[in-house]
Amino acid sequence: MTGNRMTNADSVWFLTGQIGQNESARYVPIHSTPFRIGRRADLSLCLPCKTVSGLHAEIVEQDDALLLRDLESTNGTYVNGTRVTGPVSLKQDDLVQFADVALRLRRQAADHDRGTLREDVCDKAMALVQFDKLMSERAVVPFFQPIVEIRGLKTIGYEILGRSRLFGMETPQAMFMAASQLNLEVELSRMFRWEGVQVSTSFEVPPHLFLNTHPTEMVSPGLLESMRSVREVNPTQPLTLEIHEAAVTDPKRMTELRAALADIDVRMAYDDFGAGQTRLIELIEVRPDYLKFDLEMVQGIHDASQQRQQMLSTLVRMVRELGIVPLAEGIESEGDSLACRQIGFELGQGFFYGKPAPATIYDRAG
Repeated sequence: MTGNRMTNADSVWFLTGQIGQNESARYVPIHSTPFRIGRRADLSLCLPCKTVSGLHAEIVEQDDALLLRDLESTNGTYVNGTRVTGPVSLKQDDLVQFADVALRLRRQAADHDRGTLREDVCDKAMALVQFDKLMSERAVVPFFQPIVEIRGLKTIGYEILGRSRLFGMETPQAMFMAASQLNLEVELSRMFRWEGVQVSTSFEVPPHLFLNTHPTEMVSPGLLESMRSVREVNPTQPLTLEIHEAAVTDPKRMTELRAALADIDVRMAYDDFGAGQTRLIELIEVRPDYLKFDLEMVQGIHDASQQRQQMLSTLVRMVRELGIVPLAEGIESEGDSLACRQIGFELGQGFFYGKPAPATIYDRAG
């Protein structure tokens, strides 16, 4: 039977909840009907649980409303705790249960009946549909950007950056914007790291990887557990975890994190130093292995004023005296590369040395 697209531009329905015991909460759009649920992999929503029937239930659209039908399942379908015996009309926040899998029905709606808002809702709905596909199919594509020794230009590692080939989800900004609507930034960030490490196994020699975090991870449980899983892929591969300097707000917590990372042989870097308020004194309370200077401090430095060059040179010297490796981000010209070398930067990153690209481009460690 050919499915019908949900045509109401003012609302998009989703089922949200934990589908597997070891899964985080998912957000599944009901983008067409009949929307069939069961254990079979070819259905709109596959619930791989033994208590769920192969073809368990379906949701259909009727007069702009959603109706739920049980399809003679073994263990039943329930709405708010009541077993379904015939078609049941669904509404916002209903708890829908398929055997022992319980999901909440949510609705994304426009506040006003305006053309521009209709478009916004449709755009957001499409983004969420694509994001659900991204997460369920693990469709992120790791890109690698070289990090080099400024003297000699030898590649010493790569920063992992996430991309995707899904329409509307091509960039990290688009992916994290959709993730923020579903509170899934942490899960997306972990996927970037995991897929990057997995893909790096194709290199002739597993390279030193610089792995990003999302600020939300600093106040959420599970960061260390995710890093231990990444470390198990290759116990000897050099790894560095990057943390945005603005997220370094709790010295005690950072001290604990630093020690725990050292236990699993993972180094630490502070990212985007100088992008906001420069807090060098606070940052060095828990010294990282690397300090990445934001591109706004670096770009154009070769023809910047003497005062700006002197200020950057002083910061770099202080960092090196603390035993921290300074890294210049955003180097896009030979002039800036030479200036950063003279200023005292040890490492550099930017388009001048190499653009983010798939592993097939950088197929061996430098």
